[in-house]
Amino acid sequence: MLDLNHILVPRDFSSTSDRALQYALDWARRTGATLHVVHAKVLHQNIDQETVEAERGTMKQLREQLRHVQGNDMSKGAVDLKEAVVRDVAAAPAILEYTEDHDIDLIVMGTHGRRGMRRMIMGSVAEEVVRYAACPVLTVRGEPVDMADAPDPIQTIGVPVDFSTHSREALLHAAAVADLLDADLFVHHVLEDTLHPAFYVGGVQSVHDIDPDIETKALAKLDRFVEEALQVPAYKDIVVRTRVDVGSAARLISKVAKEEDVDLVAMATHGRTGGTTFRLGSVTEKVVRHTRCPVLTVKVHGRSLLATEEAAADASAADASTP
Repeated sequence: MLDLNHILVPRDFSSTSDRALQYALDWARRTGATLHVVHAKVLHQNIDQETVEAERGTMKQLREQLRHVQGNDMSKGAVDLKEAVVRDVAAAPAILEYTEDHDIDLIVMGTHGRRGMRRMIMGSVAEEVVRYAACPVLTVRGEPVDMADAPDPIQTIGVPVDFSTHSREALLHAAAVADLLDADLFVHHVLEDTLHPAFYVGGVQSVHDIDPDIETKALAKLDRFVEEALQVPAYKDIVVRTRVDVGSAARLISKVAKEEDVDLVAMATHGRTGGTTFRLGSVTEKVVRHTRCPVLTVKVHGRSLLATEEAAADASAADASTP
């Protein structure tokens, strides 16, 4: 089960943040979590009367939107709403500070998916939040929507795994979300085909030259990994499919998610910072950037959304697998 008490959705009144609010409201209704709706203002000057009036207008707009959403279908259950306008030198630091100060369990936010030079110059607020937030982040993109409508149904959750304890945690989070939404799981492993140049001397050019049956063996290992991880009784009825591919993980995760009709991708991120991340990006950041469906990122050593007994089972399994 998900242990979810506080959800934060940043609002910039764009179509992507409308979609993020759809998902945040739906998950808050399902879990009983308090929903924090926050507008981040980027200010470089002292607060004057004009700024105060602008903030009042922002709050009025927020309240009107939320009343519209709540009022359309109260049969789904009212949500405990908190609203705020926060300031900082940039949007991401404002969101992250609010997250820490209000004990937020999950951030749900829109991402515009900028590419090329524009993204490099402007950066991405969503990517910065994914990188630095201690709690899981659900990034959402898409076309304009009516926030009062239910979000697109999540029927299949994709989980890329590399057999690490980190991907085990992502798998357990995905299973908890699948249990909440009555969804299936699609668990995917990518065998990287990039070989060290030293292999070329012996005529080895692909992983199949090392072991022709490597994909079959990897699929068997993946099935065992899933079976061992999902021993929580609540997950016994979840339908699980598995698949192994050879290639680049960053490219194939998004491509295969589309082929397999995945509605949400859940994966772990190490949250590396500094120059290497800026130049190369992590696999997770590339998936967030290029995957059309929502992406749930779970931070290694960060806040867990798993109920206590499931988190304990995950820790025990991780200890047992450590030599």
